[in-house]
Amino acid sequence: VFSSVTSVLNISLFQDQFVLEDLVEELKKESRALSFGPLQPNGHISVQGSFPAIKLLRDFLLKKAKSLAEKDKGEEMKSCERRRLQQHRLTTETSHFGRDADGKEQAVVVDTDIYHYMKYFYPKTFLGDDGVVISGVTDGDITTVYIRDADAERVLRVKEKIKTRSHKLLNALCKERINLEGQSGGEKQWYKQVCESLKPHYPLILVIPYDTHLDVIGSPSEIFGFLKEVSS
Repeated sequence: VFSSVTSVLNISLFQDQFVLEDLVEELKKESRALSFGPLQPNGHISVQGSFPAIKLLRDFLLKKAKSLAEKDKGEEMKSCERRRLQQHRLTTETSHFGRDADGKEQAVVVDTDIYHYMKYFYPKTFLGDDGVVISGVTDGDITTVYIRDADAERVLRVKEKIKTRSHKLLNALCKERINLEGQSGGEKQWYKQVCESLKPHYPLILVIPYDTHLDVIGSPSEIFGFLKEVSS
């Protein structure tokens, strides 16, 4: 029977919510029977003591992590909801923009994230048929979709189809961002590979890679589960 064991804890997952040095002090007060080593830059810390005492410390950390996860879930849902409402206002205000005198060319402005999502999951929305020409011009957060055809009624039908689809998605989707600033090339590639490996489990999530971040677009519940797996 071992009278003393040494365990290495990884408390880096708490770094977004706590100053890790302060967390270590809290752990020392919570587990006075344990001996703590120095906190490493990667968030690892060695702990020595009896197995029951280390088990109690582990249970304490698990309880704290669960509490934070529940809090984060609520906050992420709310922030996701706020962004979705902001996007909805943007599209509602601008979706009727643009038409020529005879109605043979019209334009509808949609949120750029929704535009990307529609192009990926609903590509037929932007595939013109019977002579209809559809093109998109992106300018930051908004994308202007132009519809041209000799038949004004057909142009209007296509426009209404795009508007209807975009409004439905705006009511169902939101976006979260994985920040890659300050990460090495290898770390950025790791995040991209993890996101790619999770796609089969989250088939309705769209990940758009950029140099400084990854945009994740989907329903609030799926985004929460997706980001939770990425962070783990």
